[in-house]
Amino acid sequence: MNKIRGILKKSFGVVKQHVGTDHLGNKYYIIPEQKTWTGQTIRKRRTVETVSAKVDEYQIGDIPSEWEAWIRGRRNDPPTIEELLKNEDYREEIKVKSKEASEKDKLLQDQEYKEGLVSQPTQTTIKGHASATYFGKNETSQEPTSTANTFEPGDRKS
Repeated sequence: MNKIRGILKKSFGVVKQHVGTDHLGNKYYIIPEQKTWTGQTIRKRRTVETVSAKVDEYQIGDIPSEWEAWIRGRRNDPPTIEELLKNEDYREEIKVKSKEASEKDKLLQDQEYKEGLVSQPTQTTIKGHASATYFGKNETSQEPTSTANTFEPGDRKS
């Protein structure tokens, strides 16, 4: 295998080693440090081939956070299947607990409103700023506010 890799490396330059695939179908590779035929050293890189081949179609969540941490070098070893499953279960557990806490808080808040311990939030109506031409009016006027008859060029007062 190393002989084949060596021949490919000399022939084509860059050899990438498959490290793993996630549940979305993204493939992760490592390109080891290499020297080119000109003597330049290419540093070790980590890369991904996403399911959606177009770069502009990338969306948040297309790459699991564990794999993204590996690609960015924040972790040395690629994530294992067990780790990915454990973290996915943990995220689902957090979502359920968050939903339960939100519902419990909503029920407590409704109870406090009924008992009169807390007053209901009031709805404020925004009428605009006092310097606006439509302040105090229910709707804005379609009429122009200036006719420009009083403007004269060069009429500056110093």
